[in-house]
Amino acid sequence: MTRSSLFTPLALANGSQVANRIAKAAMEEGLGDAQHAPSDELIRLYGRWAAGGAGMLISGNVMIDRRAMTGPGGLVLEDDSTLLRFSQWAQVGRSHGAQFWMQINHPGRQVFADMGQPAWAPSQVPLQMGAMSRMFAPPREMTESQVQEVIERFVRAATLAERAGFNGVEIHAAHGYLLSQFLSPLSNRRQDQWGGSLANRARLLLDVVRQVRKAVSPNFGVAVKLNSADFQRGGFDVDDAKQVVGWLNELNVDFVELSGGSYEAPAMQGQTRDERTLAREAYFLDFAAQVATMARMPLMVTGGIRRLAVAEQVMTSGVALVGVATALALRPDLPRAWAEGQDPAPELPPIGWQNKALRALATMALVRRNLHRLGRGHAPSATLSPAWTVLVDRWQARRKTSQYRRRMAVLQATAESAAAGRGLSAQ
Repeated sequence: MTRSSLFTPLALANGSQVANRIAKAAMEEGLGDAQHAPSDELIRLYGRWAAGGAGMLISGNVMIDRRAMTGPGGLVLEDDSTLLRFSQWAQVGRSHGAQFWMQINHPGRQVFADMGQPAWAPSQVPLQMGAMSRMFAPPREMTESQVQEVIERFVRAATLAERAGFNGVEIHAAHGYLLSQFLSPLSNRRQDQWGGSLANRARLLLDVVRQVRKAVSPNFGVAVKLNSADFQRGGFDVDDAKQVVGWLNELNVDFVELSGGSYEAPAMQGQTRDERTLAREAYFLDFAAQVATMARMPLMVTGGIRRLAVAEQVMTSGVALVGVATALALRPDLPRAWAEGQDPAPELPPIGWQNKALRALATMALVRRNLHRLGRGHAPSATLSPAWTVLVDRWQARRKTSQYRRRMAVLQATAESAAAGRGLSAQ
């Protein structure tokens, strides 16, 4: 393995070529504007990453339904009303030669209660997060028509992303979001065609991939983000992941990104219920090696990578794309630094809080605060106070949540008025 191997091109099944093997992995920026479109700050942030030397940028969550969001500052792409703004974002993300892919997602039951919206889920199984469980809306088991609506919304978001100028979409089926919830026997207790056996639990993901691939152009990319494991006893495990990847082999998927965990067990932040499994960077690499026995498409591994030597180790293991997330919130030009032989190894200071859920919340808040600093044109900082950052983050979330609820109330009233008008005209 030589250092230059990180900077060799990667050919994808759709006929495109990624300039190097470093991908900026998804982070939740919370920088959507009042219409849930990319704000000036978000576009400026991606401009910094575009200039930073990564071969691929993958966006943070873009939701397929404004009624189902992980936070009030997120992005939504469900119609063409904001398509021009998304096109501007895509143009900036691709401005230095990187591919720019949109991650599309539905949160399922991982919706905060104060958003005031129902939480769709495969089954009525609430999140198990101790005292923090009450922060989330009680899940409602989806009807058959709602399952079909979700498939249609994923397809619509993908076709809109192609129209906006993105290189591809990454369908999010990890981290305990809706498609991941269907995959897990812990959250999916259905007895119909969408539950029970792994083949049934994987049906929604496979149908989404199949329908998206059919709707977009052959040269437009389609990828999947998949948990290597849920890190919960009795949940989706590495053997399940291997089988799902085997099925994805037949669906012309350009790559699969492997991660792990959920809100209940946030392994994607380096924290699970078994800390021994996370003693190093690239902590999903062992799982990737097992999944690779089934994969015919390139694999991407994300999880804690911040040092050049670890990125090289990932490449040596046969993984095709090295996903970097938090380190790029602290050093947006990290790929360029690696190309120049530097190894700054940016890292957030450890948070020694005992409560794992609060620790995960603080980690997300610190990352988000640094992303906002970058979006405003400021330098990131690794010395921010976790406690103060969480307080500020929660205050901003409450303010944006109030604005979101007012907007949704107006939309609902408008829809009800229109429906009433149609009823009168029909008479």
